[in-house]
Amino acid sequence: MPLQHVFSVEFSPPRSAEGLEKLRATRAELAQVAPAFYSVTFGAGGSTREGTQATTLEMHAQGLHAVPHISCVASTRASVRELLDTYRQAGIRHLVALRGDAPSGMAGSAGDFRYAADLVELVRAEYGDWFRIEVAAYPEIHPQAHSPAEDMQNFVRKVRAGADSAITQYFYNGDAYLRFVDEVARLGCAVPIVPGIMPITNFTQLARFSDNCGAEIPRWVRRRLESYGDDRASIRAFGADVVVALCDRLLAQGAPGLHFYTMNMAGPTLEVWRRAGLSVPRQEQRRMNTSA
Repeated sequence: MPLQHVFSVEFSPPRSAEGLEKLRATRAELAQVAPAFYSVTFGAGGSTREGTQATTLEMHAQGLHAVPHISCVASTRASVRELLDTYRQAGIRHLVALRGDAPSGMAGSAGDFRYAADLVELVRAEYGDWFRIEVAAYPEIHPQAHSPAEDMQNFVRKVRAGADSAITQYFYNGDAYLRFVDEVARLGCAVPIVPGIMPITNFTQLARFSDNCGAEIPRWVRRRLESYGDDRASIRAFGADVVVALCDRLLAQGAPGLHFYTMNMAGPTLEVWRRAGLSVPRQEQRRMNTSA
């Protein structure tokens, strides 16, 4: 596998003591394949801020490359600076900067920020190059975008504000990703755009997520998954075939790596990881974990 490939994983902060123990066990399992980094999500309007921070700091203290998400919607500049200062003081140098979702009943324009690009601009203006900044990308177009052109311009604005690289929303249509990357390149943006990968284990849950975030499940995949009903083993086996084939194609056609949405479970990600033959030499892993 070429050394430039970066394979990473994503967790959500636990909401209970039981969830915390489950997440610790999941991290321990995934550590066997040495992900380049472990990102931690941030709930709507900062609803999981404390959990995100605690999870990130715990992993960082264990020597893992922990990458917190920071959402700016419904946030003040002062609160964002406080959070960034906490991470900088801890020695964390890698972020995922997002607009995020407003809490239910709150307008998306509430707070001091309107777009993720505004957050990226603040980080660069006040923290220089201390943080490596990831931003989000939407190969199948953000569900709130008024047009594909507007969505593309919003992405370019984030890059030009100072983003180092991007992670996409999950998708199952490889053509959408490849076209997105080509269009970004034509606009003069050369940042790495890493595909987000969602293993398939629960069709009902996946369909709900996909309908909410605008990720297309190709008709042939949807119909096959529907046909299995409650047969979870068949759903998982077929889903793994689909996702492994997608990973193989993306890497063969130039994707710089893969970012796995784990749903706080190790098994589905490990199955895809191993079947796709993903690995990183240990010397390269050490280089990536100290370069950000």
